[in-house]
Amino acid sequence: MSDFIKHECGIAVVRLLKPLDYYHQKYGTAMYGLNKLYLLMQKQHNRGQDGAGVATIKLDPEPGTRFVSRYRSTDSQPIKDIFQRIFNRINEVPKDKFNDIPYLKANVPVAGELLLGHLRYGTHGKNGIETCHPVFRQSNWIMRNLLLAGNFNLTNVSELFGHLYDLGQHPKEQSDTVTILEKIGHFLDDEVQRMFHFYNTDYSDDEGQKLTQKISEELDIQRILTRATRKFDGGFALAGLIGNGDAFVMRDQSGIRPAFYYKDEEVVVVASERPAIQTAFDVHISTIKEIDPGHAVIIKKDGQVSEVPVMQPAPRNACSFERIYFSRGNDKDIYNERKKLGEQLADRILKCVDYDFQNTVFSFIPNTAEIAFYGLVEGLEQRLNDIKKEKILAMGDNIKPKKLEKILSLHPRVEKIAVKDIKLRTFITEDSSRDDLVSHVYDVTYGIVRNHIDTLVLLDDSIVRGTTLKQSILKIVARLKPKKIVIVSSAPQICFPDCYGIDMSKVKDFVAFRAMIALIKEHNKEHLLTEVYERCKASMDLPIEEVKNEVQLLFEQFTQEEISKKIAKIITPKGVKQEVEVIYQSVEGLHQACPYHKGDWYFTGNYPTPGGNRVANKSFVFYMENKDIRAY
Repeated sequence: MSDFIKHECGIAVVRLLKPLDYYHQKYGTAMYGLNKLYLLMQKQHNRGQDGAGVATIKLDPEPGTRFVSRYRSTDSQPIKDIFQRIFNRINEVPKDKFNDIPYLKANVPVAGELLLGHLRYGTHGKNGIETCHPVFRQSNWIMRNLLLAGNFNLTNVSELFGHLYDLGQHPKEQSDTVTILEKIGHFLDDEVQRMFHFYNTDYSDDEGQKLTQKISEELDIQRILTRATRKFDGGFALAGLIGNGDAFVMRDQSGIRPAFYYKDEEVVVVASERPAIQTAFDVHISTIKEIDPGHAVIIKKDGQVSEVPVMQPAPRNACSFERIYFSRGNDKDIYNERKKLGEQLADRILKCVDYDFQNTVFSFIPNTAEIAFYGLVEGLEQRLNDIKKEKILAMGDNIKPKKLEKILSLHPRVEKIAVKDIKLRTFITEDSSRDDLVSHVYDVTYGIVRNHIDTLVLLDDSIVRGTTLKQSILKIVARLKPKKIVIVSSAPQICFPDCYGIDMSKVKDFVAFRAMIALIKEHNKEHLLTEVYERCKASMDLPIEEVKNEVQLLFEQFTQEEISKKIAKIITPKGVKQEVEVIYQSVEGLHQACPYHKGDWYFTGNYPTPGGNRVANKSFVFYMENKDIRAY
């Protein structure tokens, strides 16, 4: 999208099911798991550039030896920084010890069988090293050590924090990361303690290690997760490693955040994106499974793997933004869905330009819209073929070669018009000068668009704030002097805040919201703003399950076309004389293109959890009270 927004994080888990010497003999290195983790993280680097983290656990450690290692970085290239530090340590191993597997396991911190990686995009708050995952809850009891990494946002952190306080805890801060860690950690402790009391009478005072082994073997991860997540409201994919060698990856009950896994006789792998697993392990797409919503993949220390329910089932509401923009487009299904999003816009665009193929130039901006643009071009060609067919049939038997040649030569004028230039860093504080520099983030191809003759159609994958369009793109393409500029979004209008992992929490930032407010005022309906504000304020005192999205009433006052017209006026910069028109994907079109990912609350306000309704209402209250803060 032309407006940059931060978004979801990425997770990667590798569990080696064989001893390290197996991988050394077969693949020539005992660091096979570490190498694969590096690949999984690199192939998901799009999911987080604010920081990264890696953790490993060694199975069956010798008493008194280090069995947990963790590296985190907020470097400008965090993955590179972490693995450079790791391999610098590995390269310190004497050359004659590289083939000594017991030595490596005893002396190299990352020489473990259980590995966890995380990529962080900070949606809110600080980006210091303490905010990087995996987060670690330590204990002298091996089974009470917990490493956690995730892709998540919870809407009810304050309630969960209060619950922890009621249990007698005093967490060091009120954040969803700490809350989730302590919540799961509490029930892990509780389960270990329960089993200790249950089995304690069966063992003498000097058989503590046997008791620990018994508890480890029978530790019920499913029970722990079910109890810990009972009151979670939000979207999440959580990966956890337990000190004894157990591991889990769980997904929220609506399937908002993605998670996939693969298993064979050598490894179990989990990642946020399917192509990362395909590439790193060279496996077919059919062998990779998606974790079901509300389920957890549990990997016991003995290598047993199961996918079990841990939360009450809810209607599937997988994030549609994953398909439109966030996930990498080299996933087979995502690629086809994005093409379909573009193809479905062909008829509306052609109607807008009066089917004038000869005097219309089609292009896209930014690069992330390229796949949808391929679909649009295919749609245009299909419609053009229908037009050609009609013209040829209309000639009947009186076919003239020159006329036929003219018909067959018709084609969509597809060009590369806008190119994102290097990132411009502005050291000027004076607004007008800085804005002028910002307008040059994109450059254009001159000489393609005919002055005052051609209409220019630009496809974007999503329009969130409209800021880049107004400050940069429209200013620069207007210099080409097209007759008209049509901006097309392959996603519907973004009207409501997200609260499940994407940095879109303030309604005032959305150009569709600003357009709606402008229309409210133009139609003398300001009383609705006051009424909705009062309803939103009143909803704060209701039980969360009774809260409704009151802001939807405001958008119901106008059609999508009316809002689009107002958006066109808002994003048109001063001095641009060309007519600007904006076309958005419909919600119905989105569902047709992405039938298994119908999470559309950003567009419709239909949130999958009660906490979403409360966030929408609170965000509107903050807008009315002129407070520039997040709503959760």
